[in-house]
Amino acid sequence: MTDTLPDRAVEAEHFRKALAVHASGVVIITAQNDGVPVGLTATSFSSVSLEPPLVSFYVDQSSSTWPWLRTADHFAVNILASDQAEVAARFARKGIDRFAPPTRWRAGPLGAPLLQDVSAHLICLPYETAEVGDHILVVGLVAEVTTHSPGRPLLYHQGRFGRFLPHPED
Repeated sequence: MTDTLPDRAVEAEHFRKALAVHASGVVIITAQNDGVPVGLTATSFSSVSLEPPLVSFYVDQSSSTWPWLRTADHFAVNILASDQAEVAARFARKGIDRFAPPTRWRAGPLGAPLLQDVSAHLICLPYETAEVGDHILVVGLVAEVTTHSPGRPLLYHQGRFGRFLPHPED
């Protein structure tokens, strides 16, 4: 059998347009390093394993937040609720104090910032990282879970934040 794969990968813009039709959940990853809170918005969050309890997300290798997250001894995954598009946009911006008002947060049990009014918090210990293309895959061992609200999630689709609307039950 001959290899039928193309000689080159698809163009970045075509790839980006194709991925935009896939909706994903939105989280904010937070940590504290040397007393400084850091955080970023991620739409690549995923569960990995139940035994052991592992989750993952990707971060761009050029992220200015990654060096701070990389050296933290733990991090928090803040799972956003549908009404938190503004906080997601704030943590996606560069060159601002993401933790200044109007952001509402408190220090968690191990020190990582926990955002208020989120659906859930996962406190994670670094488990594994790997360079994958132009991103870093970060896997965390979930050490603590707090669920606050089973409400609707914040989604990211076609470059915009939005809400999930379930189909009516039959």
